[in-house]
Amino acid sequence: MNNNKLTLSAFGLIGAFSISSQSCSSSNKKSGDGERPNILFILSDDHAAQAWGVYGGILSPYVKNDNIRRLAAEGCVLENVFCTNSISVPSRASIITGAYSHVNGVYTLADALPSETDNIALQLQKVGYQTALFGKWHLKKQPAGFDVFRVSTGQGTYWDPVLKSADDWVDDGKGTSGVTFKGYSTDVLTDLTIEQIQKRDKSKPFMICCHYKSTHGPWDYPERMQHLYDGVVFPEPENLLDFGTEKSGRTFEGNVLESQGQRWEEASEQLSKGKGGGGYPDLPYSAKGLGKKEARQKAYQKLVRDYLRCGATIDEGIGRLLKTLDDEGLSQNTIVIYVSDQGYFLGEHGFMDKRLMYEESLRMPFVIRYPKEIQGGTRNSDMILNIDFASLLADYAGASAPNLSQGRSFRDNIIGKTPTDWRQDVYYRYWTQNKIRPAHFGIRNESYKLIFFYGDRLEMTGSENVPTPPAWEFYDLKNDPNENRNAYKDPAYQDIIKDMKKRLLELRESVGDTDANRPRMQEILKTYY
Repeated sequence: MNNNKLTLSAFGLIGAFSISSQSCSSSNKKSGDGERPNILFILSDDHAAQAWGVYGGILSPYVKNDNIRRLAAEGCVLENVFCTNSISVPSRASIITGAYSHVNGVYTLADALPSETDNIALQLQKVGYQTALFGKWHLKKQPAGFDVFRVSTGQGTYWDPVLKSADDWVDDGKGTSGVTFKGYSTDVLTDLTIEQIQKRDKSKPFMICCHYKSTHGPWDYPERMQHLYDGVVFPEPENLLDFGTEKSGRTFEGNVLESQGQRWEEASEQLSKGKGGGGYPDLPYSAKGLGKKEARQKAYQKLVRDYLRCGATIDEGIGRLLKTLDDEGLSQNTIVIYVSDQGYFLGEHGFMDKRLMYEESLRMPFVIRYPKEIQGGTRNSDMILNIDFASLLADYAGASAPNLSQGRSFRDNIIGKTPTDWRQDVYYRYWTQNKIRPAHFGIRNESYKLIFFYGDRLEMTGSENVPTPPAWEFYDLKNDPNENRNAYKDPAYQDIIKDMKKRLLELRESVGDTDANRPRMQEILKTYY
C-alpha cells in the first residue's frame, strides 16, 4: 500500500488489528541523542476536518489556513483518522495512554485520568526526552510525565487564562489555583510554547505539547479577527434543513442548531441586564419572529462565522510555532503534528456538537511534517485511531508505548509502506447516555457503517438515567457519504449487515469490550442484536 487512496475489503473481514504485546509496542528504532527527532504536538478542540480547508468541502474556500496548508505541503495529510469516543476527556485520555475508554477508565466527560496511569510522556522521559505541556488538559488529575506544564482547569477560558503548574496544583473540582496570563488564550499558549522551545536543553530532544482551547465553544476571537468574513454568506450543507427522522430514518433527535441559538438568546438577555454574555462574541442575537427554516439558517451563519474566526487564530499560532522552529534551526529534525481531539458538526444534519459516530464527529483531521522522513504534499487513507498516536510517538523517539496501549505505530503507513495486516475496519463506542444522543457503539470500514444505539446509561457518570429504545443504523458510505439515509431495513443490504454484525462482535472481543460484567447490557444484546 502507499500514500494514494487505498483499496480495502468491503466488509473489513481481514487484517483485524491485534492487541497483543507485539502490536502495542513501538518498533524501538533507537538512534543517537543527536539524531532523535524533537516532537511538537499541537492539539486543538473540536476543529473539524470540514473547517481545515485541506479536506475539501463547502467551507474550504473560506478557511484562513495558510499555515495548515504549509504543513500539508511539507508533510502528509491523513484522511481516515478516527476517534474511539468522540468527546474531549475520553479522546485525550486515549491519545496519551494509547487505550480505549474501557481500558484506561475514562469513559465520559465526568471521569478523570489518575496521575499514576502510564502515558506517552512518561515513556519519553525514560529515554531522555525533555517534556512540556501547555493549554487544555481536561483530565482533572495532575499531569504526569511532563517536566514543565501550565494547564487550565476544565475547559479554560478564551481570555486571561488561569494556568496551573506542579507548584500550585489543585485537582479540578477541588478548588481554584493557578496564575493568570493576560491575553487571548491561543496567543498565550503559543507564547509559552515558543518560550519553552527557545530555552530548551539543547543536549536533549524534546516533546512539547501545545493544546489550544480553540475551536471549542463559545468560539471567541480577538479584535484582529472581528471583520474577517464581514458580509460573507456561507454555503449550507445539503442536509442543514433536516428537521426530523422521517426522511432520513435516523433513530434519535440529535443536538440541533436551534439549541445553540437559544443559548445565544439567553446570553443576549443576560448581557442586556449587565450580567455578562457567557463568553459568546458578537451579541446580541435573536431569532424571534423567524420561521423554522430561517431560524436554523441564521444560527448556522453565526456559528460558522464565529467558528472560522476562532479557527483562524489557531492557524496564526501554528505559523508562529513554525517560524520559531525555522529560526532555531529545528525544522528538519522536528516532527510537527497538528490534530483535533475529535470532529464537530457545523450544521450537517441540522446538528452542532460531536459525540456521534457520524462522519463529521468521528473524523480527526491530522497532518504531520517530518522532512527527514516524510515526503511533502502526500496523503494517506489508511484507517488510523487515536489509540495509535502514542505508539507512533514512541516509535519515532525510540521508546516503548504506554503499558495500557492497544494501538499500533503508523510510521510506516505515512511513508507508503503500510503493513499487509493493517486494520480494515474500526470500532467506536460513545458511553454517555442522553435522550437526544443515545449511548452507542459501531463499526466502520471503507464502504459501510453499522451503529447500535443501545440507549442505556449502564453505570456511566454524567449520563441521564433515562433509557431510550435500542435501535440500529446502517449507512452505505460510497453511495450516501453524507449519511442521509438509514438503510438498515433495506433488503438489498441484509447480507452485508449480517456480516458486519458478526465482525462487530469480533472487534468487541479483540479489544476486550464485551460488557461481560454488565447484566443489563447482556439483556439488551440478547433482545436486539
